[in-house]
Amino acid sequence: MQINKLTLRQLRYLVALEDAKHFRYAAEACNISQPSLSAQIQNLEEVLGVQLVERDRSGVNLSPVGREVSARARRVLDELQSIIDFTAGAQHGLVGTIRLGAKTTLGPYMLPHVVAKLHKQHPELSLYVREAPPNQLVHELTRGLHDVILAQLPVVGSELVTCRLFREPLYLAVAIDHPLAEQDEIDTDDLAGMQVLSLSPQYHLHDQINTLCKEFGATRLRDYEGTSLDALRHMVGMGMGVTFLPALYAQSEISAQSEITVKRLKGRTVTRSVGLVWRKSAGRAPAYNQLADVIRDVCRKSFPNLVIES
Repeated sequence: MQINKLTLRQLRYLVALEDAKHFRYAAEACNISQPSLSAQIQNLEEVLGVQLVERDRSGVNLSPVGREVSARARRVLDELQSIIDFTAGAQHGLVGTIRLGAKTTLGPYMLPHVVAKLHKQHPELSLYVREAPPNQLVHELTRGLHDVILAQLPVVGSELVTCRLFREPLYLAVAIDHPLAEQDEIDTDDLAGMQVLSLSPQYHLHDQINTLCKEFGATRLRDYEGTSLDALRHMVGMGMGVTFLPALYAQSEISAQSEITVKRLKGRTVTRSVGLVWRKSAGRAPAYNQLADVIRDVCRKSFPNLVIES
């Protein structure tokens, strides 16, 4: 093998082909022509002396060897990007591009405030935000699709770094005509036997609600699991049960005219912990810590119900 004929460009094209599973789409993602991408992949196969791509009428797939080469190529490209990010972050802080992954139960209610402040204070920063369910976020982070994610903690991984941001209260949500709606605070004893709605198991909130149900003697409804916080709110509003909703969502989406109301638990504070998570190999920890400071400052000023952590 002639190692000097192996190029980073070829590795990028192979990774793009694995993601797109189509030569034309991969070429478009790389801003080159399809013939050029095909030629570079063929050159890579010749240099390595193995078949990387399986081509047939149904589409394009990487061979078993191709998948392993692509996985290693991602690590090489990630390390290369970490060098670029590290030098940019070390010299200038929040500049360049940061790809932020966010939970669908968090991003829409907080990030608009964060983006506005970043745009004003750090105009040389481009923040690309992509929302995904939590079980996808960590997987996509480790694959390099995100630089950093905003997620409910804990997030486990020996190659990951966690930076705590805040603890967010969870409120009991009931329909406005529910017997508990007139109470200022809800005694946990009142939840015994109550039917409680939750999100599907792909969300951390599902496990947390399940734990609360066991603690309070409530019943988690398994036949009606919500696919979003909005879905939970609508089901509660129709009298199908009660649920627990995060404070950020409640502040943003629930008003005096809403079909539901939220209540605090008497003598008990239920919270979820939220933080930023990134790969140890990213090499841009100073910038991510600076981003964490911006988020904390925004939350401190705009969301007084949150408990800020440092």
